[in-house]
Amino acid sequence: MASNHALPVDLVYIFLVVLSAVMTLGIFATIAVFGLKYRRRHGREAHQIEGSLILEITWSVIPLGIFMVLFGWGAVIYFHERTPPRDSTEIYVVGKQWMWKIQHQEGQREINELHIPVDRDIKLIMTSQDVIHSFFIPEFRVKQDVIPGRYTTLWFRATTPGTYHLFCAQFCGTEHSGMIGQVVVMNPSDYQNWMSGGTIVGSLAQNGQTLFQQLGCSTCHRFDVQGRGPNLTGVFGKPVQLQDGRTVLADENYVRESILIPTAKVVSGFQPIMPSFQGQVSEEQLNALVAYVKSLSQAPAGAAGTPTNNPGPAANQ
Repeated sequence: MASNHALPVDLVYIFLVVLSAVMTLGIFATIAVFGLKYRRRHGREAHQIEGSLILEITWSVIPLGIFMVLFGWGAVIYFHERTPPRDSTEIYVVGKQWMWKIQHQEGQREINELHIPVDRDIKLIMTSQDVIHSFFIPEFRVKQDVIPGRYTTLWFRATTPGTYHLFCAQFCGTEHSGMIGQVVVMNPSDYQNWMSGGTIVGSLAQNGQTLFQQLGCSTCHRFDVQGRGPNLTGVFGKPVQLQDGRTVLADENYVRESILIPTAKVVSGFQPIMPSFQGQVSEEQLNALVAYVKSLSQAPAGAAGTPTNNPGPAANQ
């Protein structure tokens, strides 16, 4: 057990195993007792019980109560695992036959390795470059499918320093068994030393800002009201009113779709004039653009790393 999710998952699993064992033994014991008591003997006969309201209620209410306890317990664990803390450290993951490509917000890149600090909430934002994969860390008791064309998320907090196995748990091709890696959980000081090493060319958001400029997104997405596209400052994480009357949340998948299929969700007050960047940007570049959009909501205009005269990334029109 090496993460905050491990103990709750193990407890409900142990409870299920114990409950199943008790029920199995109870059923076989009852069969044995009645088989011996009412075996064929002269003068001993079993009598059918009919119309016992108490018996009917008992064998209906007790199993229902047990199943409701299991349902509630499992639901609490599920919603806890699906709700990452707001201040989680975000790391982007791209699955590809047959490797895991990982990029930290600070710019560090890894392949088939994930370095994280102990006792810090980590949120993985994951997508696939080709087929369905599944990010699985057995010692953390966490697994999440990684799907092409959209983002899925996974969060955990490692509690014990060490090196742990990382697998793909979804058959993804001929070399699926070789799609393995490791998660390295480090003490804070060791993690800072690791982060300081290597060659880093800008943070993920800074790379996204550069790409944003190169793609010409700044000609429409401005920080004033003159742009032909919406102002993206402060958009991420907020509801967006669409041209068709719907309201959607501006999350990672919304930004991604707005870049690749801009006509899917057109913002109210704007025309569907934005070109599609499908096939023109890689998954890593999409991650950088998404990180840049998010950075525009995480700091006020004019703060360090946030431009005051350049528009946000290519989000929808």
